[in-house]
Amino acid sequence: MAIDNPQPKGSPFINGPRLLDRHRAMAQIGATANGGVNRQALTPEDTEGRRLLLQWATARGYTASIDPIGNLFIRRPGVRSSLSPVMTGSHLDSQPTGGKFDGVFGVLAGLEVLETLDDHNVATARPVELVVWMNEEGSRFAPVTMGSAVAAGAVPLERVLATQDTKGMTVSEALAQQISQLPPLESRPLGAQGFAYIEAHIEQGPVLEGARCDIGVVSAIQGLHLYQVEVLGFAAHAGTTPSKHRKDALVAANALIARIRSEVADPLDVLRFTVGRFEVAPGSPHVVPGKVTFSIDLRHPDPEHLLRTGDRILEICSGEIEHCSISAKALLRSSPVLFDERLVSVVLNVAESRGFAHMSMVSGATHDAKYMADRTPTAMIFVPSEKGISHNELEHTEDEDLCAGTQILCDALLVAATMEL
Repeated sequence: MAIDNPQPKGSPFINGPRLLDRHRAMAQIGATANGGVNRQALTPEDTEGRRLLLQWATARGYTASIDPIGNLFIRRPGVRSSLSPVMTGSHLDSQPTGGKFDGVFGVLAGLEVLETLDDHNVATARPVELVVWMNEEGSRFAPVTMGSAVAAGAVPLERVLATQDTKGMTVSEALAQQISQLPPLESRPLGAQGFAYIEAHIEQGPVLEGARCDIGVVSAIQGLHLYQVEVLGFAAHAGTTPSKHRKDALVAANALIARIRSEVADPLDVLRFTVGRFEVAPGSPHVVPGKVTFSIDLRHPDPEHLLRTGDRILEICSGEIEHCSISAKALLRSSPVLFDERLVSVVLNVAESRGFAHMSMVSGATHDAKYMADRTPTAMIFVPSEKGISHNELEHTEDEDLCAGTQILCDALLVAATMEL
């Protein structure tokens, strides 16, 4: 769709110093010794981050509400508040050794847009709403994008609330703890849906930096499958059990992973295969491992290729290996998604209008925007990640790139607020 005036007349400039100050303040919550953050979902650190965000938001008079899965909504009213909102957002939770910008940039960029509109007395017909999704990272509680998946109806609420962390605490219990420590919030039903949704995020890869581009205009997200594999052997004395009598689950698991990697290897290097969690039981240095549980993160932009590979993994992970039984189940099968062409064009055109170097791209990482795209016209904005590093304490994005992405988000949301999608 052609946009005659891609930059709204009188589109305001964001307050860069305020945006950067907010990033520095949020980075202190869960700060690690190596410069990153550990702010996993529904932990005290995650709760503290939400409290700080709510403090900033309520000081400006914005209303805040929460849905049954813990997604947080901050709303700036429109002239016609009965209209469905223009939305933006991301997440505040992190990996155990996460960076300072993954997710939090999209949240603070969204808050900056709301405040910029107030600073310049910009009235919008539609409300503008910031969403903080619960548990995007899937670190403490698997799988990823938990809050947005439940809000979109892709995963049942009851199943997610019953999910346990490694210590046996359920999402329901942890969420109740968090809510009890937040200021009073309005309750809202499940079903986040708006007129349009635009999410800003760091790229988490090296493409933009390598191309010397300021802005990534994201047209799609590749698919993601998550599997849990269990290898069951027999725990035995490490000093008295001969090798021929052992059912060593660790030895079997290593052999199984090597076999899977060999059989699903992609000579084009498009497929992404990762074993990111590996748990050995009973975990004693003097006991032959009796059980191993590990995860497989599988990604590819072609849904058929992804499905075929996932099915092959399930076939391999059945029966026995090294005298141990093996089983597997799919925790998540998330297909690739294409974003709304008209909204993607809005982002492209405002980037051109502002004079930023930009490029179209597909996201290798999954995001909450994936589930919003099933319900609401959706687009994403990427800014560069230094050396492509993310999910790491060394993650870094330059100040000017954070400000550029936030400015494009502000412009694009204002355009979207005047469109008919």
